[in-house]
Amino acid sequence: MMSQAAPAALGSFLAFDFGTRRVGVATGNMLTKTATPLRTLAVEGEARSDAIAALIAEWQPDALVVGVPRHPDGAAHENTRRAQRFARQLQTRFRLPVHEVDERYSTVEAQAGGARDLDAASAAIILEQFLRAQAG
Repeated sequence: MMSQAAPAALGSFLAFDFGTRRVGVATGNMLTKTATPLRTLAVEGEARSDAIAALIAEWQPDALVVGVPRHPDGAAHENTRRAQRFARQLQTRFRLPVHEVDERYSTVEAQAGGARDLDAASAAIILEQFLRAQAG
């Protein structure tokens, strides 16, 4: 898990549910310990990077959270490595602390909740999971 600062001391976050075709984005903070789905970025390459840069400029988070998928038994797979690479790229480009969160079942939970934008709702679930872990 990568991290540069103690998350308890941080205020606001942007969270990402990484996918090769889409990235869900949510925002939240330590004060309320809640997260709100923002949107799904359905662009790739430099356009995705530019869209993330615009969100970071708009929301000015103290840190970023990236959901990292794993098999049900916790084992890594190809998308685990892709999400971790995405997290490293965010940290390098934006010079913000990046926290990785095990995101198993976040999409299932978003579907069960009837979310219209599953990717953004999954990002919110990932962020709330992170916020609860920091609080408890």
